[in-house]
Amino acid sequence: MDSVNDIGKLDLTLYFVTDGSGKTEAELLETVHQACAGGVTLVQLREKEKSGLEYFTLAEKVRRITDSHKIPLVIDDRVDIAMAVDAAGVHLGQSDMPVYAARKLMGKNKIIGATAKTLAQAQKAKEEGADYLGVGAIYPTTTKVVTVITKVSTLNEIAAETDMPVVAIGGLNASNMHVLYDGLASGIAVVSAIMKSENPRETAEALKAQIVKNFKKLGP
Repeated sequence: MDSVNDIGKLDLTLYFVTDGSGKTEAELLETVHQACAGGVTLVQLREKEKSGLEYFTLAEKVRRITDSHKIPLVIDDRVDIAMAVDAAGVHLGQSDMPVYAARKLMGKNKIIGATAKTLAQAQKAKEEGADYLGVGAIYPTTTKVVTVITKVSTLNEIAAETDMPVVAIGGLNASNMHVLYDGLASGIAVVSAIMKSENPRETAEALKAQIVKNFKKLGP
């Protein structure tokens, strides 16, 4: 396994999730490139409205960008697409394929992330072979119609009880991530903060510096 896909070196500090709504493919790809240049540590391709062929074609293009920056690419939901483009892994929600089934298909050397909103969900994901957990939404988000808010205390409990890397997600940006500073998150996932930025590279650089400086698990 090369360094791009190395689970042992999985870095969740600044986890970038795409949302191409309202953007051309060229604009989306340029945003991914700029985000990678700005220091995001993992990219999740999440494009729920695309057909299988469209998703596959886009995933191939995105992977060429992430590979050039030596950043892992995980595919949202679609184990088949992740395997077809040999992505670093997949991220699974509660309504997606079970983690144990994805692990059986993808093998031990691929990254599998799982969304967890409760300790019970987190423990199940760990037992089934997940490598990290996405926990949220910490704040309301514009990327989903239904948002279930998860308390920071729940995130900290999940991180402590499972001893797994946990990335916080949901409406997070430079002005509100302070609620996580003294907690146990291994990083934050952002969508709009970068996707809607006029300068994705500068935004990524600033977000990463703020996280590294202030997060309990990452700071000095």
